[in-house]
Amino acid sequence: MTVAESVTHEQIHVLYNDHHNWLQGWLRKKLGCSENAADLTQDTFVRIISASSRCDNALAIREPRSYLATIARRVMVDYFRRQRLERAWEEALATLPEAEDISPEMRLLVIETLYEIDLMLDGLGHNVRQAFLMSQLEGLSYAVIAEQLSVSVSSVKKYMARATEQCLLFALDNSDS
Repeated sequence: MTVAESVTHEQIHVLYNDHHNWLQGWLRKKLGCSENAADLTQDTFVRIISASSRCDNALAIREPRSYLATIARRVMVDYFRRQRLERAWEEALATLPEAEDISPEMRLLVIETLYEIDLMLDGLGHNVRQAFLMSQLEGLSYAVIAEQLSVSVSSVKKYMARATEQCLLFALDNSDS
């Protein structure tokens, strides 16, 4: 272990020891559930550890509680996004005629895939997102998509280019981790 890694390890250790209980209490108040608060507290520290391994001096923090709350809010957003996707998937399954039992592994794989797609498309406008999903999930032609969105076919082509670029950038950004 290098000196820099040792310092970062020590800084994380101190941050964890000094603020873990506070963060878990803060999350418990926000979530109303001690189990979820404990999970998200750990996820917050995992995110900090992961970030510190990618950049130097990641823990030169003046306001540790503010820093932890910011990271924890991002973790909560991801948690609620995932919950929303899981509910939507469960509702979609319920509308299908007697679906086969899906193994827990397959369920997790589907949820992870939906979550990744949602993250990839995050930040795109409504029409761009809709055009991409209609094309990729429903197999609709650009002309049909244009009709359903009340836009031109050339707009759909631009939407698809923007969505594809977003997906590629997301994949490149996440290929390092």
